[in-house]
Amino acid sequence: MEQKIAIITDIHGNYSAVKAVLDEIDQEEQIAHIYCLGDLVGIGYETNEVLGLLSLREDISFVMGNHDEAILDIIAGREPYSKGKERIHHQWIAAQLDPAFIPFLTAIPVTLRAEYNDKKLLFVHYHLSEQNEFIPLDKEPTEAKLDAQYQTSQADIVCFGHHHVIHHFKTKDRLYLNPSSLGCNYHPLASYAVLTIGDMGEVSVAFREVPYDNKEFLLGFNRLNVPDADYILKGFYGNQHLKYL
Repeated sequence: MEQKIAIITDIHGNYSAVKAVLDEIDQEEQIAHIYCLGDLVGIGYETNEVLGLLSLREDISFVMGNHDEAILDIIAGREPYSKGKERIHHQWIAAQLDPAFIPFLTAIPVTLRAEYNDKKLLFVHYHLSEQNEFIPLDKEPTEAKLDAQYQTSQADIVCFGHHHVIHHFKTKDRLYLNPSSLGCNYHPLASYAVLTIGDMGEVSVAFREVPYDNKEFLLGFNRLNVPDADYILKGFYGNQHLKYL
């Protein structure tokens, strides 16, 4: 029997974006499960709204993202990966986090595995080193690099995020899939992917974009004095807020 799953990633504290995507997914009864590949929080500021929505869902499985990890490190008094202005931003996000969500975030694993119609899937926020730490972002990925990274993996399909652009690489060894960031986009669109695995093991991928109203979200950065708001609005949202000023 054909099986469908949805892949979402890099929500980045954008409640209206993830709500729009989940509303669309909920209209499609054939989607058996949703996999969220990390960075639920950070960059965007709607931390508690996003976690409140996601933590109530029983049809979503999660993996840990680097921003999620940094927030938890700060709360626990550990040294986060972030430096300078990014650390100040993470400290602000951590201060806004409702402590009730800390157990939910803490319980999220770094990797997940699943199997659908004999296809083995690996879910991870980004590629990991032998020490199980995220490797530096590769802005020029290739099939050869990805196969080298996962040469010992038994997975037929590797799903990841972190890099906010679509990746869709198919080699003789496996399929590599990144649906792009759901919550960060230069347009009022929220991205995700639907992976369909047929009963003979055939695989198809549909990349989807859901339009949503991002006006109040964008204007909230300066209204709430989110640290590094100007950099974030330009670098992650393409200064879309300027048309509302």
